[in-house]
Amino acid sequence: MQSNQENLRSPLQFPSALKPGDRLNLVAPSGALKTSEAWAKGLEIWRQRGYQIELSPGYDQVWGYLAGTDSQRRQQLAESWRDRLCTGVLCARGGYGGARLLENWHWPKEASGQLNPKWLIGFSDITALLWSLYQQGVGAVHGPVLTTLPDEPDWSVQRLFDLVEGRPLAPLTGEGWGGGKVSGRLLAGNLTVATYLLHTPVQPSLDGVILAFEDVGEAPYRIDRMLTQWRMMGAFAGVRGIALGRFSDCDNLAKNPSLTVAEVLRDRLSDLGIPIVSDLPFGHDGVNAALPVGAIVELDAQIGTLYF
Repeated sequence: MQSNQENLRSPLQFPSALKPGDRLNLVAPSGALKTSEAWAKGLEIWRQRGYQIELSPGYDQVWGYLAGTDSQRRQQLAESWRDRLCTGVLCARGGYGGARLLENWHWPKEASGQLNPKWLIGFSDITALLWSLYQQGVGAVHGPVLTTLPDEPDWSVQRLFDLVEGRPLAPLTGEGWGGGKVSGRLLAGNLTVATYLLHTPVQPSLDGVILAFEDVGEAPYRIDRMLTQWRMMGAFAGVRGIALGRFSDCDNLAKNPSLTVAEVLRDRLSDLGIPIVSDLPFGHDGVNAALPVGAIVELDAQIGTLYF
């Protein structure tokens, strides 16, 4: 296991900055598209910025709750990664199914054995792919999928383009829980998806990371159960800090006497002895500020700020 300092020094490669005129491929690695209106609006946002968007064959397939069979969805992802004209991959939506693609999966590599870095943009179920790329030493974007991009305010849309086009990112501010200030590699994702990756072959090292978690539609007791699993597995041992986004549509699922999600998060995390900031503007059902997965960031739990 690498030490925290070794983990921060180890190489992690981000793709080259995008520029108008570049081509990006749209893939559907998880759930099937529900409506065409949302993705059409998302496509228009990218195209208005001057980007060419290629629709991967099969992106609109439906197989139950999935956007096609595993082999069909793997093919979209693999062909986009091999496509030398493609500089980035836009995920159509989340849902479920991304982790299924990673079973016995190897990212397509160059003849030299190197993984060609490309921008991968998504969140929620796309967490599995983001974390798998991180494990391979490639940075990515935890940010709006194509179908949620039209719901973002202008500053959040601009933030996404600032990230992929190589401009500085403004800090995000939430509620600091105290515990000082710390630097680490940002590893962002959906808590539920991340929990199911623990101790699988695609779980990246958690040494030296600042975890950024969000979730949706999970009752407080289920959030409790997942965080308790992290604790009992010792998964927080090498983590330097935690940034918490939005946990939406969770409290109203408690039908019996219950702690709130906020109370669960405090109860399960506040005694870890690491800096924590909550109520940051990312996640479902609200502003989903783009986060650079793999970037070295600073978390200040005294004033409640995440610096990029």
